[in-house]
Amino acid sequence: MSDHVLFVERWRGEFLECSHYGQAAIVDASGQIINAWGNPHSTVLPRSSCKMVQALPLIESGAADRYSLNTEQLALACSSHQGGRIHTDRVTAWLSDLGLGESDLRCGPQLPNDLPARNALIKADKTPCQIHNNCSGKHAGFLTLNNHLGGSAEYIDPSHPVQKSSLDALEETSGVKSLGYGIDGCSAPNFATTLYGLARSMAFFANAVEGSNLRETAAVRLRNAMMAHPDLVAGKTRACTELMLEMAGQGIVKTGADGVFTAILPTLGLGVALKIQDGSTVASNCAVAAILSKLGVLDPNGIAATNRMNTIVKSRLGLEAGIVRPSAELI
Repeated sequence: MSDHVLFVERWRGEFLECSHYGQAAIVDASGQIINAWGNPHSTVLPRSSCKMVQALPLIESGAADRYSLNTEQLALACSSHQGGRIHTDRVTAWLSDLGLGESDLRCGPQLPNDLPARNALIKADKTPCQIHNNCSGKHAGFLTLNNHLGGSAEYIDPSHPVQKSSLDALEETSGVKSLGYGIDGCSAPNFATTLYGLARSMAFFANAVEGSNLRETAAVRLRNAMMAHPDLVAGKTRACTELMLEMAGQGIVKTGADGVFTAILPTLGLGVALKIQDGSTVASNCAVAAILSKLGVLDPNGIAATNRMNTIVKSRLGLEAGIVRPSAELI
């Protein structure tokens, strides 16, 4: 078995300009691999694709109910948002409700990807703050849990109870012992697992039943919140938001930096995880759309799908120059 297979091709005219190799796994409710490309047991850093797993302790601990978190806040806890007003206003209000502010975050400042928000900062000659960080919703969730637990201010320390609870949630839902961690872009530890383990964790979310037990009920609440607010999970023009809207309740997708993507498919009872070896986001967007289409939960002819699966490359004058498309392995 090859560790990586060709997933995405980028053509310019008649020339194959770029080849993106990757791995993927699809896992069912029993933890069985029903399809795989490459080596599903290779180690990966999930990056932001596992934020819903990191948010499980927020509900399981009782913190979400203690602070009366609504579905928008739960969706933001799982988000990698654009930094638009729709996101930052809600995170600011959330922190205020906790008696906290921007300085209590530990995610670092980031220029927003939302163009109106970015332009407003530039026009006002202001610098971005931590609330603009795409992970500020996740960190607001960490702070909520930390307030509940009474932990120290440095909640991003790998030995902090907040992070230890995230590690436990990942290991228990994936069935894989973590081999360690790397520091994510938002400064929190990102615990390593296998591609199979990540897909199995997503399968847990896909098959969770409300009322079955505390963890499954927590998973359903997070799953429903993400489905109800795809605009808060990412934002306009982003693959996560647009693909979820096009799937119309059939699933959740969540991107991670450096070519990681996950999907939770409750209607099929499946979990999906993929990794593009060279870290290309364009390629991971294409690959996840192709896999979702192959599984029948995404119309390959829909706008969100075609914009990722068969993306026309244009010159700056608008001339058609090439195409990004999935390889034969994924079709």
